[in-house]
Amino acid sequence: MIAEPETEATAAYPLLIKQLLLTPLRHAPTQEIVYSDLVRYDYATLNRRIARLAHALESAGVKAGDTVAILDWDSHRYLESYFAVPMLGATLQIVNVRLSKEQIGYTLKHAAPKLLLVNDDFEALVLDIQRDLDLRWPIIRLTDSVEQTSGLAALGEYEALLLSQPEHYGFADFDENTRATTFYTTGTTGHPKGVSFTHRQLVLHTLATMAAFASPAQGQRFHRGDVYMPLTPMFHVHAWGMPYVATLMGVKQVYPGRYQADAIADLIERERVTFSHCVPTILQMVLDSKRGLEVDLSRWKVVVGGASFPTGLASRALEHGIDAFAAYGMSETCPMLTVAQLPQDTDPCAPAVETRCMTGLPVPLVDLRIVDEHMRDVPHDGQTPGEVVARAPWLTAGYVGDPAASAALWRGGYLHTLLSG
Repeated sequence: MIAEPETEATAAYPLLIKQLLLTPLRHAPTQEIVYSDLVRYDYATLNRRIARLAHALESAGVKAGDTVAILDWDSHRYLESYFAVPMLGATLQIVNVRLSKEQIGYTLKHAAPKLLLVNDDFEALVLDIQRDLDLRWPIIRLTDSVEQTSGLAALGEYEALLLSQPEHYGFADFDENTRATTFYTTGTTGHPKGVSFTHRQLVLHTLATMAAFASPAQGQRFHRGDVYMPLTPMFHVHAWGMPYVATLMGVKQVYPGRYQADAIADLIERERVTFSHCVPTILQMVLDSKRGLEVDLSRWKVVVGGASFPTGLASRALEHGIDAFAAYGMSETCPMLTVAQLPQDTDPCAPAVETRCMTGLPVPLVDLRIVDEHMRDVPHDGQTPGEVVARAPWLTAGYVGDPAASAALWRGGYLHTLLSG
C-alpha cells in the first residue's frame, strides 16, 4: 500500500511532552497536587505555573537546545520542571544528588547547563563544585523558606520569579525527536555516563506504562481513582516515568520532599495515598517506622524495583494489606520493561508471593529476548544462563558523547542489559 501524501489538512502531530497536559486539563482541572504539608493547588494552576516557569527561564536566557539542571527533593517544583524545560525545546538535566561531589561536578561540566535550579539543601555542595571546577552557573533558588539566607549568587528565588511572569505561554511545536531529558548513570568503572531521552520516547513510554498498569481487571493497577505519591526519587530515571503517567491520567499527586519514614506514613494516611513505587529499602523503612505500624496501609499499592524484591519483605507487605509487586527496568530503558502482575485467573485471596517478586512480563511494545554471547536465543527453562536484551521505541539511543559505549550497548540491534560500567 502506498502512503497518502501529507497535506496541510493532515499535518504531522508531533509527540511532545506538552500533549500530556491536554487530557488532565480537560478532564481534571480541579484535581489536587500536594507538596508535603506546604503546598496544595490544582491542575489548572499547574498549567499556569508551567507557563510562568517557562517565561522565567526564557528571561534568564534559556532557549531551545540549552540545558537546565535541577537539584531538588521530590516536589511540585520538580514536576513543573519536568514539563516547562522540555516544552521550551530545552533539555532538563536531572541531577542525582546521591552521587559524590566529584561525580556531580563531572556531570554538570559534561552536560554544560545554561543555569541551575538549586534547593537550599544543596547550596554548600554547589558552592564547593563551583570552586573546584572554577565554573559559575546562573542559579535559581528553590526554597521552602523565603527568609532563609543563601551564599549562592542567585538570579532570584523560584516563587518570586514565577509571580513576576505571565501565566500563559504559547509553546510551539517542534521535532518530536528533540532531546527532552538527560541524566547520568554510574557503572562499576569510569565516569558516569549520560543517558538522554527525546519527547517522542517519553510520550511513548508514558502511554505504554499507563496501558500496562491500567489493564489488569483487579490488583496491581494504577487508574484514575488512585492517589499517587512517588517514593522513587524524581532524579532517578524520571521517578520511573510515573509522574508523567500520573499527570496524563489526571490523578491526585502527592510529593513528599525529602524521604522521612514517619512523614511518608502521615501523608499516606492524610492524603489517602493508594499508589507508589520504590526500592525495597524504602518500603522496609516505612514498614519499620512508628507511624508505619499505626497507619492503615490496606489501600496502598506499591511497585518495587531497582533491586530484587525479597519474598520476606513481600510477605510482610501483604500482611499489612499492601498490594506489592515487582517491576524491572534500567536507566537506559527509561526505565519500564516488565511488570510482575498476577495472571487474570489467579485467586484474588492467594498471596502469590513468588509471582509478585518475579521480574514479570514485558509491558506493551517491549520485545525481550534471552540470548547467549552470540545473540542466539537460549531455552526459557530457568536453568540455561543468558543475557536479557531488549527493543522498545523509548530505549536510549546511546550514551551522550561516548560512541564506543553506545555501540557496545546496542550491539546486534538490541539493547544489552549486562553492562560493564
